[in-house]
Amino acid sequence: MAKTQTSIASALDFRHVARPEAQLETDEPQAAEPPPVDTTEAIRWAYRFHRTKRRLRVERRRAARLAGLRFAFTLALLVFVFVVLSLTVWAEVQRLFGL
Repeated sequence: MAKTQTSIASALDFRHVARPEAQLETDEPQAAEPPPVDTTEAIRWAYRFHRTKRRLRVERRRAARLAGLRFAFTLALLVFVFVVLSLTVWAEVQRLFGL
C-alpha cells in the first residue's frame, strides 16, 4: 500500500479568507448630507480641551519650580543641622580631652 501525500493546505479552510467584498454600483450619486457633528459644540469642546491642557502645563511648571525650591530648602536645612552637630561634637571632644 502506498501512502498518498496530502498537503497541509487541504486540511485548512480558506473559503472565507482574502475574498474581496462585492461592490454595489448605484446609478444615482449619494446626496451630500450635513455633517453629523454639531460644529459649535465641537469648537467649544476643543477650546475647553486646549484651555485645560494649557492650565495643566502651567501647573506642572509651577509644581516643578516649587519642588526645586523645596529641595534647596531641605538641603540647606540638612547642611545647617550637620554644621551645628559637627561644631557641638567638636566642642564636646575639646572639653572631654582638653584640647
